[in-house]
Parts: sequence; C-alpha cells; structure tokens
Amino acid sequence: MDEGTVAAIKHINVVGNEVFTDEELQAEFELQTTGWLSFFTNDDKYSKEKLTGDLETLTSYYMDRGYLEFSIDSTQVSVSPNKKEVFITANITEGEKFTVSSVDLSGDLVLPEDDLRRFLLVSEGQVFSQIMVTNSEENLTRRLGDEGYNFAKVTGIPEVNDEKNTVAMKFFVDPGKRTYVRRISFKGNQKTADDVLRREMRQMESAPASAAAIEQSRVRLERLGYFSKATVETPGVAGYDDLIDVEYTVEEQSSGSIGASIGFAQDAGIILGLNLEQDNFMGTGKRIGVGLNSSRYQDFYNFSYTNPYFTEDGVSRGFNVFYRSTDLDEVNVANYSTNTLGAAMNFGYPIKETERLGFSFGVANTDINTGQYAVQEIEASPRLQDGVNWFVSNSNGDGTYSAPEVVQPISDLPVDAAAVLNAQGFLDENGNEFLNYTMTSSWTQSTLNRGRMATRGASQTVALEVSVPLSDLEFYKLTYAGEIYFPVPVLDTWTFRLRTELGYGGAYGGSDELPFYENFFAGGFGSVRGYESNTLGPRSTPADVYAAALPVTAIDADGNPTAFGNQYAYYTTDGKLVYYQIDDEVDPFGGNILVEGSAELLFPLPFIKDQSQIRTGFFLDAGNVFDDDCGETQAACYDLDFGELRYSAGVGLTWITGFGPMSFSLAKPLNSGDYDQEEVFQFTLGRGF
Repeated sequence: MDEGTVAAIKHINVVGNEVFTDEELQAEFELQTTGWLSFFTNDDKYSKEKLTGDLETLTSYYMDRGYLEFSIDSTQVSVSPNKKEVFITANITEGEKFTVSSVDLSGDLVLPEDDLRRFLLVSEGQVFSQIMVTNSEENLTRRLGDEGYNFAKVTGIPEVNDEKNTVAMKFFVDPGKRTYVRRISFKGNQKTADDVLRREMRQMESAPASAAAIEQSRVRLERLGYFSKATVETPGVAGYDDLIDVEYTVEEQSSGSIGASIGFAQDAGIILGLNLEQDNFMGTGKRIGVGLNSSRYQDFYNFSYTNPYFTEDGVSRGFNVFYRSTDLDEVNVANYSTNTLGAAMNFGYPIKETERLGFSFGVANTDINTGQYAVQEIEASPRLQDGVNWFVSNSNGDGTYSAPEVVQPISDLPVDAAAVLNAQGFLDENGNEFLNYTMTSSWTQSTLNRGRMATRGASQTVALEVSVPLSDLEFYKLTYAGEIYFPVPVLDTWTFRLRTELGYGGAYGGSDELPFYENFFAGGFGSVRGYESNTLGPRSTPADVYAAALPVTAIDADGNPTAFGNQYAYYTTDGKLVYYQIDDEVDPFGGNILVEGSAELLFPLPFIKDQSQIRTGFFLDAGNVFDDDCGETQAACYDLDFGELRYSAGVGLTWITGFGPMSFSLAKPLNSGDYDQEEVFQFTLGRGF
C-alpha cells in the first residue's frame, strides 16, 4: 500500500450567500485553506467528519440570526489531477429573516406558568434564534428536574408564517413521572467516614430527586478540601420508571500532615516543627492542630480543635491555646520582641447555603521586650545607653577640651537635650505588658467550587476584632478579604482571578492609637510579591542613644555636628558635646491602613494530566501600608494615597505535595520607592501563591 501525500485544501467556496460575506462564513469553519500556521494546526487537511461539522456550524450560524428556512442544497468536494489539492463548494439558500410573533407554553404544566416563563430566553419581537430556543428547552428541563421531574422533555415547536416572515413559538412540556431517590452512595472515600460526606447532602433519600440539590451536594463535597474531585451519576433503578440512585465518586487528597517537618521560607529561614495538622482528622471531618515550631524569628506552640458540625444543623465550635515568642527584627520589622500567651473559643453559624456568621472570644497576655536601640515610636529617644554614665565635655576656647565631668541629674543636661529626654514613646505611656480580651465577629460568603485550588466562584470575609473595655488597651481592627474566579472567554482551561485585602485599625476609649504590634504589614507571599516580606509602608525613627563623650580635637565654628564614622556627634552652640546617634537605620514599622489587590491569569501546564494539584499563573500585584497618624520623623509614611501603591508583575507556581503546598514566584517590582526592599525570586513551603 502506498499512502501518498496528504492533500491540502486549496479553496473553500460558498455559493448563494448574499447577507454575509465569504470571509464571515469561512471564519466559522474548522477547515481552512493553507495558512502560515497550518503546518502546526493541520486545519488545511481535508476530513469528511470536519466538513460535516462545518456544515452544521454554517446552518447554526444562519438559524441563530433569524434565517429559519436556510438550507444547504448541495456540497461538492473535488481533488486536483495531481491529488495534492482539495476544492470544497457549498451551495446554499439563505431565505428570509424571521422574527418571533408570540411565545406560548403547552402540555402538562406541573408548575405555575409564570414560574416557567422566567426561564424562557425567547421573547416576542425578537429575531428568531435557534440557540435561544435550545437554551430555553434546557432551562425548562432543568427547572422541572429541580422539582423531581428528572425525565422531563421540553420541545420548542415553531409555527412559521411565510407571508409575514414571523414564527410563533410553542414550547411543549412533557414532565413525565416525578422521580424519587432510592439510595445515595459514595465511592472513593478510603479514610473519610461515610457520615462526613452524608451530612453535606442537600438531596435526601426517598425525597423527590432535585437536579439542583444533587449538584449542590456535589459542590459541597469539593468545597470540603478533602477531595481533589467529586463526580455524580444518577442511574435508574431496574424495573422502575420513577426511581433513581445517586452515586458520588470522590478522589481523596492530602488534607494536612502528621509528623516531624523541616521547611524553608525566605522570610522565616529554616523552619523546624513537630506538627499534626489535619482538616479531616482520622476521617471524622474535625480539624485538629498540634504544633511545636521554631524558625529564625519565632517559636510557636499551639493546640487547636474545631468541630464543623458541633450541632446537626451545621453550627461549628472550636478553641485554641497558644504561646508565641517572636523577634520581629529578624523579619524586617523594627527592633522588638514579643512573648504572647493566649486562648480563644469560636463559633460559626450557617445563615444561608453559602454564608456563615462567626464569633470568637479570646484573651492574650503580651509582654514586649526592647533592646537599648528600640525605635522612637516604641520608646522615647534620645536616652542613656544602659550601664554608661552621661558626660559633658567643656571647651577651653583654644580648640582643646577639658576632661569630661559627670553631670547629674538629667536636669543639669543642656536644655535642648533634657526636653527631648522627656518625650514619650508607646511603651513609656502604656508599659510593656498587656492583658487584652478580644471579641471578633465575622461574615463569610463562599461559592468557590473547591476547598483548595479553586477555579470558579467567589468568596469574601468581613471581620471586626475589638478589645473589650476590661482590656489594658482599647483598639479595633476591621478587615475585608475577597477573591473571585471566572473563566477566560475562548480559553476554557484558563481562569482569571481577582483578589483584594483591606484593613483599618484604630483606638477608642482611653487608648490613643492602635498598638504598634497590631500594625498591618505588606510585601512578600500573599501580599505584593517581588518585595521582601513586611518591608512596604511606613518606616520607624531610629533610636538616638547617649553614651560616653568621644575625644574631640576640632569643632565646627557654627556648632554643627562632626561625624565619627557612622556615629554622629552633636554639640550645643557653646561647644558642649550633647549626644551621638548609635543607629541610623530605618526599619519597617507598619501602619493602621492596609490596601492590597492582585489580578492573576491562571493557566494549565502542558503534559500534566491532573491539574487539580498544581497551579501556575501570571500576576500583577498592588498594595501598600499607610497610616493616618504619621510621626513627624517617620520616613515613607503617608495617609491613604493610591498614588503610593507599589506594583509588581511576574509568574508563580504552587504545587500541592505530601508536605503541603510548595510555591515559587518570579516577580519584577515596577515602582519601588527609596526605602522598599526588592526580592525577585521567592519561594515557600506551606502556603500558596
């Protein structure tokens, strides 16, 4: 057998078209004449099946635009004598354009006619469209299926008036018998208990079979986060025409980790831990977390427990106890550390199928430790260096200085220095240990199709945290977080995601400002990628620390400071050495206003069959931290100003492994400020991008 060469389409000709041009019609075809991409797409290779599909597409094109009597009279396919070229000709009759004169329902209307008419897409005066008729049939069938008529048939019947070029549409409804569910069963749940899945069901056994309830139950299974996929089938019961079974098949995925762990994140360094983190503990659906974790900047010990079905109607209850010791200087934040011991109890109440209210009551004792170089917003500055006496060196008037003399008390210091010493930082005014009782209320709405790696739907959460009046500090924080996924037109496997996070905090009652350790921060994973973690927003004022006077051989005649390396000596006008600055580095300090957002174009990786465990996407991030009560000496501190938002663009990848999500990103900051710290490549183990 000699196959020979493949013939290519040389010409496609449509004969009889007057309303639409050849180019408009041929653009709808899958078959095309040879083009510069044909070697890759093979769209110029003749196929009988493809031609049949193109002719159906041509018919639909006319029928959807009112040409009800359109017809394809004949088609010819010819091959050149050398058998290398194919010529295709289609002879058509367009006919006249028809409009809809009336729309009626007939048959056995088991539901009110007004209810059914809501699902009709065809209306009087509209240009006839076959796709609208088909979609109306599907909508009515689905609506009847929601009431248990799962074998209903709806047929659109056009009555054509050739004289007036109109068509009267009648939709005939045959509901059939009402269908009931005999049994609901589950497959694939190797570790998850049957009752954990069954309590998510919105379709009940022995009840009328509702297509909407069956599908909603499937979606709820995927939202649990225990399964990468959930599918459903509704086979009929042999010997009965009004009974079906509902069979759900799930594919379990990792919902946590157990045992020792080691990880790395650029903002936290090496992370060592002994953890049990399970959203589906022992297949019971309960969430339990036990953690002993240590990293470069934090030691964290916690125990948490949540029962999502504390009551049968879906009220959840949980509690957690924790101890956290944190050195913020190790994660690009101003120099201080905190030791916090706390506990909380929380409840969640379902108010709708996709909405919940949450309430949490907590208590936390926070002890703050600062080094001698704590920034001025935390402790007043200048101040005496620990363990060092205060000295003043007097000028002899001839360029030399007498031996330092000890000056005591502080009132004997130069007036300008003494005034500064009386300034107050947050800890000077409030102490360094705080016992706070907090109450948090939240509202959550989620229509996401999955608990992890969602591709459709939206979610949003509004939360208000308030420290109650019995607390040492009185403050509040209001936050909003939302995201939405929707498909990209034409590219069915691509998804567009929008995300935002907003926050505002303040004080009330006897407190003057939001505690600095409750400030918002931005930058890094989950925020604005391309910038180091926590480095965006307001900066602190470096500490000015007094120490022993330095030997001096000369002084500016105007009393201006003379530099000693990276330390700065200051003098009064009469030549007395007042103090010198130990630290001149400005650290991120955070603020009480947070604005963040991102747009992501998620796309599938080629050659990977299961895309539910991996996510890749291009992103554009934006965000910053602001403060409506900036200090006079703070750098990069602004009240809410959208002109000061920072932007970055790049590509990211998240892969769910047995250890948890591994995430990587390559990002390019687009408008860095003078104090912003860039970080092009970022990765982490334990959270998604």
